[in-house]
Amino acid sequence: MIATQITLSVAQAQALGEQALQHIGFSAGEAAVIAINHIDAELCGYPALGLARILTISEHVNFRKPRTPLRIEHETPVSARMDGGNYPGFYAVYRAAELALAKAQASRFAVVGMRNSWLSGRSAYYVEKIARAGFACVHFACGGGAVAPPGGRKSVLGTNPIAFGVPGEPHPLVLDMATSATNSGDVILARRLSELLPEGVAIDPEGNPTRDPSAAIAGSILTFGGHKGFGLSLMTQAMGLMAGSALTNGKAADFGFVFIVFDPELLMPLPQFKAHLSALLNAVKTTPLQPGAREIRIPSERAFAERERRRHTGFTIDERIYQRLQAL
Repeated sequence: MIATQITLSVAQAQALGEQALQHIGFSAGEAAVIAINHIDAELCGYPALGLARILTISEHVNFRKPRTPLRIEHETPVSARMDGGNYPGFYAVYRAAELALAKAQASRFAVVGMRNSWLSGRSAYYVEKIARAGFACVHFACGGGAVAPPGGRKSVLGTNPIAFGVPGEPHPLVLDMATSATNSGDVILARRLSELLPEGVAIDPEGNPTRDPSAAIAGSILTFGGHKGFGLSLMTQAMGLMAGSALTNGKAADFGFVFIVFDPELLMPLPQFKAHLSALLNAVKTTPLQPGAREIRIPSERAFAERERRRHTGFTIDERIYQRLQAL
C-alpha cells in the first residue's frame, strides 16, 4: 500500500507548523522560530527532522514540564553558559547560536554552551547561518541515552551530532553528522509510518539486532563505525558536560550544546581562505571516478540544491503526519 502524500508550499507549511505550535502553547514568535527550522529540514530533504518533529515535541517528556525564560548563568566577553529554560532546542539553541555569533562579531572568537534544552534538530541549520555570516563554527550536541557503546546493550550516550561550518563561495562548506548509525528522528518517523530500519543500526533490549523501530526505541541505537564512532560520541558527550548538561539532573545523559565560533581572519584574510577552499573542493569534485560512480558529492551540496528546488515546487509530507499536525 502506497502512502498518500500531501504537497505543501513553503508558506502553507510555515502556517501549518506555526498554528500547530501555537496551539500546544508556544508564543507566535517562538512558533515562528521553531517552524522555520522544521521547514528548512523539509526543504533540504530531511523529513525525519521536518514537520513530523513537531509531533515529537508535543510527545516529549520535557514538553510536559514548565518552561522558564532563557538566561545566562555565566558570561565573559567571549563566552557564555546559558540555561535553556526547558525550551526545545529548535528555539533555545537557535538563541545560543545568535549569542555565539554576536560575541564572535564583537571579539572575533566565542564559545557558548547551553543546558536545560532538548531536541535541537539539524545542527547544520545553526552552523550554516554562522558560516554565511563569515565565521567558522564547530557545534557539539549531546543528548539523553539513546545509543549503546560497542559491546553494550543499554543506552548511555545520545546520538551526539557534530557539525562544522566554514564560509565559502557561493555557499559555505557544512558538515553535520550524528555519531550514531542512524538518528533518533529517523527511528521515530519509521515507527510513525510502520517502516523498518536499515540493517545494523539498532539492537533490542536483549542486545539482538533489530529492524523494528519500536524495539530499537526500547533497546538502543548503535554508533557508526564501531569504536571510531563511539570515540567521537563519547567526546561529544564530554563537550556537553562543559555546557552544563550534568547540572540539570546530575547525570551526564542530559542534553548539552556547545558552539565554538571564530573569525577565519585570525589566521588568514577571508578572501584568501575562500580561494583556498574553492581550490580544494574543485580538486575533490574533479577526482577521476571509480567504475560505476556518477559523481563526487561535497557535504551539503545535495541539500543546498534540493532547498532551492523545493522553494519553488513545494514538498510532500505523508498524509498521516499532515493529519496529526492538523489535529494539534
